[in-house]
Amino acid sequence: MNLPQPIASLGERLGAAWRDRALALKAMSFAVVGLINTAVDATIFFLMLAYVTPSLAIANITSWFIANVGSYVMNAVTTFSAETGGRLSLRHYAAFAGSGVVAVTASTITVVLAAKFVPVWAAKAIAILVSFAVNFSITHFVVFRTKSEGADARNGA
Repeated sequence: MNLPQPIASLGERLGAAWRDRALALKAMSFAVVGLINTAVDATIFFLMLAYVTPSLAIANITSWFIANVGSYVMNAVTTFSAETGGRLSLRHYAAFAGSGVVAVTASTITVVLAAKFVPVWAAKAIAILVSFAVNFSITHFVVFRTKSEGADARNGA
């Protein structure tokens, strides 16, 4: 079975990154930044629930947005510094925020559904894990991909 070119190309990039261990190192760096952002996200989430709104969705989206800005700055200057030159750009932030929208959608759906079966703190923890997997994948393979990967994709390689 032949996969569409973008999917086949993504699979090839995943395999190459894993063989080079670059993916594992970036994932660890992304996770460290993520721990900081998780603390920010969770703190704001629970403060929102305690003092601002009873809505899980509103609290989750607000806390995500604030943590997302910090995450972009830290990831652009550390995890993906080779791809960004350690500089911040509106174009990269827009793409990063766009990938984050996908992650926060997955996270919000997860926290709302999981809260029906487990305590809210556990639902938030599950949502954080889902968000990490989605956000790292999109950030690494789409937002901050290396210039040669972008050129290969445009040239059909």
